[in-house]
Amino acid sequence: MSTQARRPDVPPPPARRPEEPAPRATAPPPPRPTAPPRPAAPPRPAAPPARPEADDAAPPKSPRTFPAFPTPRPAEPRPRDRRHTGAVDLTDRPGAGAPFAAAPRGPGHDEATTRLRPVPRSPRRTVAAAVCLVLGLGLVAGGAAGTWLAGGDSAGAADRFAAGAALWHDAPVDRLFPPTVEGKKAGPGGADRTWTRIAVAPDSGCAKALDPLLASVLAPAGCARLLRATYTDATRSEVVTVGLLFTRAGEQTMTDLRTRFRTEKLDQRRDLMPRPYAAEGTPAEGFGDDQRASWSLTVLDDLPAVVYAVSGFADGREITEPQPAASATADGATTAPAQAGLGHTALAHTERATARLRSLARPDTEER
Repeated sequence: MSTQARRPDVPPPPARRPEEPAPRATAPPPPRPTAPPRPAAPPRPAAPPARPEADDAAPPKSPRTFPAFPTPRPAEPRPRDRRHTGAVDLTDRPGAGAPFAAAPRGPGHDEATTRLRPVPRSPRRTVAAAVCLVLGLGLVAGGAAGTWLAGGDSAGAADRFAAGAALWHDAPVDRLFPPTVEGKKAGPGGADRTWTRIAVAPDSGCAKALDPLLASVLAPAGCARLLRATYTDATRSEVVTVGLLFTRAGEQTMTDLRTRFRTEKLDQRRDLMPRPYAAEGTPAEGFGDDQRASWSLTVLDDLPAVVYAVSGFADGREITEPQPAASATADGATTAPAQAGLGHTALAHTERATARLRSLARPDTEER
């Protein structure tokens, strides 16, 4: 450029020193490019003013950002709703890339998650499910155990019934007829009684030991063997004969016979009284049919046996109006057998003899 073209009012630029760098031009920075929004995403709402404490703790924005989907405001949680809210940081998960941008906050919006979290299970529901499971298993196991026990009990009952048929020759005499029988609260008014064995009859059939009418009633069960023993009380004022009649019948026949005795009340008929055993040289020497004062008879259905007891006075007095034990032990009974306690004696021996038989056939049964 020539000097003739320079304007006279423009001063020449100052001379630059060799060591001084040239000044940089102060041009405004170009606008920051932004990624175009995806066509499928809705427009991003305007961000609310940031909170001061959140701005201080927020990490620097990554140059790579993705558009966040707007999250609708969740419904007000119920008292039992245990869902949590808050931003989800995926940077600590294995294989995760850049973190998602923070969810937008609009007016009236709380902090929201960028994706759904699984709702945790309620402890009450877990406990209820566990209880239902245990109850279900218990019902199934109980049903199976009940079926097994029912089958086992049926087999055990059959074994005990068969064992009872052989007691008359397998069991010792002292077990069938103990030398002493204790009767706790077996007397009138709940008094304790004690009886001592004074005679044991040899085992025999039923032809002469039973009244013919009673023998005919018991005929369907058959008579395998009859065992008898006679006792007296501590005062030797009364005597009682205890009889154990072992039958040849099966369980169904014994059940039918027991039902008939109960429904027709055959055990209370005077013409079906058992006969006593009068042993010579004992206080029961004069104990005959006319001396029978009270009696008790029980037909068993779990054992092939009939148990009875018949009582009377030891002095041999004749009784014109014998009374069954069920009537002689009733409240208000005023007959001679009732007032003397002979009904209590017959009933007590029948109950205790029945318990002894069941204990011998089934050892786990308590003997009275």
